[in-house]
Amino acid sequence: MMNFRISLALLMLLGVAAACNKTATTETAATTGTATTDTTALAKKPGWWKETVVYQVYPRSFQDSNGDGEGDLRGIISRLDYLKSLGVGTVWLNPIYASPNDDSGYDISDYRRIQPAFGSMQDFDALLKGLHQRGMKLVMDLVVNHSSDEHAWFKSARASRTSPYRDYYHWWPAEKGKPTPRWSFFDVNSDAWKYDSLTNSYYLHYFSRKQPDLNWENPKLRQEIYSMMRFWLDKGIDGFRMDAFQFVAKDPAFPVLPPGYEKNIIKYYGNGPHLHDYIQEMHREVLSKYNVMTVAEGAGSGPTDAMRFVDPARQELNMAYHFEGMDIGTGPNGYKLTDFKRIYTRWDSAFAQTGWLSIFLANHDQPRMVSKFGDDRPAFRAPSAKLLNTFVLTMRGTPYCYYGDELGMTNVRFDDIRDYRDVATRNGYQQVKNQGGDLAAFLAQAKRTARDNGRTPFPWTAAANAGFTTGTPWLKLNPNYATVNAAAQETDSASVLNHFRRATALRRAHPVLVHGRYQLLDAANPHIYAYTRTLGTAKALVVLNFTSGPRTWALPAGLTLGGAPWLNNYPAFTATATLALQPWQALVLPLR
Repeated sequence: MMNFRISLALLMLLGVAAACNKTATTETAATTGTATTDTTALAKKPGWWKETVVYQVYPRSFQDSNGDGEGDLRGIISRLDYLKSLGVGTVWLNPIYASPNDDSGYDISDYRRIQPAFGSMQDFDALLKGLHQRGMKLVMDLVVNHSSDEHAWFKSARASRTSPYRDYYHWWPAEKGKPTPRWSFFDVNSDAWKYDSLTNSYYLHYFSRKQPDLNWENPKLRQEIYSMMRFWLDKGIDGFRMDAFQFVAKDPAFPVLPPGYEKNIIKYYGNGPHLHDYIQEMHREVLSKYNVMTVAEGAGSGPTDAMRFVDPARQELNMAYHFEGMDIGTGPNGYKLTDFKRIYTRWDSAFAQTGWLSIFLANHDQPRMVSKFGDDRPAFRAPSAKLLNTFVLTMRGTPYCYYGDELGMTNVRFDDIRDYRDVATRNGYQQVKNQGGDLAAFLAQAKRTARDNGRTPFPWTAAANAGFTTGTPWLKLNPNYATVNAAAQETDSASVLNHFRRATALRRAHPVLVHGRYQLLDAANPHIYAYTRTLGTAKALVVLNFTSGPRTWALPAGLTLGGAPWLNNYPAFTATATLALQPWQALVLPLR
């Protein structure tokens, strides 16, 4: 949620917008060492979350079970065997709580109820049971920087200044004059203060007007949150991903910020007063009582900030989910591989001795990874998708794989603003229109980076509506579902889907790919990303050709190949001192 809000939302809301599948018939993979690990046993030991592979499900777009055009819990339940077949160990669900859906469920009106369109609490219990029976875990979004304005707390708070829930939110009485300016990610006027006539006051909303910020300075509010967390943890869920959590701490005096602060929003909105006090209190009172996974979204402006969230000695959270890698490649000219390598290497270095990272290239706030970081033209979509999945699954850290990336799903690239459903895109368009800006340039930018690109319904088959629904999909399908779909890829051993399965199996089979030390090779090479992973006597080499043309890469002195590739997204490999790489070829090689 938040990374998009810091990068694309700044571009879109400020109006800064710049103006088939061909696969090999066979692929090579290691024929030894691919036995699976029992994920149930894995989850029983401390630190299980380091060895899992997380698969993110956007519930509204995964599988519809009742024909209303929206995915739901029963739909997910019907696909649990598919999820198990992927070799993932943990499913992360985007919000399924009761919500008016102003921001696709990130505006919660009741934290202990299921959104009716998704089903019932009984459906949720059945989903959790089904995952656990298959040895998989469930992680949920914890969205507590803000609630919906339709939450009972806010309804009471806005009704009277003497409401017991008034201090659950941030208010500014109008008799004090206009509040100190604060920028909003989603507001059509970029104004985070909304006047409310019922009590002649303004309330704070960093995101949309329907997402008032909660007041974490109030201990009663914090206890409400902790009670809600226990409710879900006692049900047996396996962790939380903390959405926009670095923003929860505010200075209630709301001092004046320097001009242009919105261009460095993490500095001025993140890591506010008492943030780490709140997290440590949460750990003491809730998280320390359960063997669960906790993920800090955003986690500051760099590795030093992020480490404060996840250093085990600090007793806070388990894992950092940083966005620096996502902040490149948003413009029309794409990204430089040297920048990409520098960012991931810098973060790995900072966490080499302590702490733990998430590794990802896509989520619900991002465009499709193959359209942003790969080449989604028909000739290169499959090999580049395989390469990107290989990267995610061979780096040090917990891999996060976004639904559909195991198929190589691509951006949908809507031409008409009416096809978009996301509040950020629609409000951003309206703001540019109100200002007389360049709407064509805005839509061109949206085709590259709008969040709806990554939210189109999952293509199960080539049949009507891709097997996602018997009704009208809530968001239009990507037209390429006729060829890019799960059913077609199931029977193709060289498909992106089956390559993904080989990659998850390889990670389970080789601890060096989980815990091994990472070392970058040939840092200045603008085309090839190569690195080693080392754990004791085990050593592996990963070589990735990030271009749509053939390349050669000479093995550095001192590296000796130790046999056939463990993983290769092309059918052949010749072991020589200089590797001849095909477009978007990805190799994982054992070393002696």
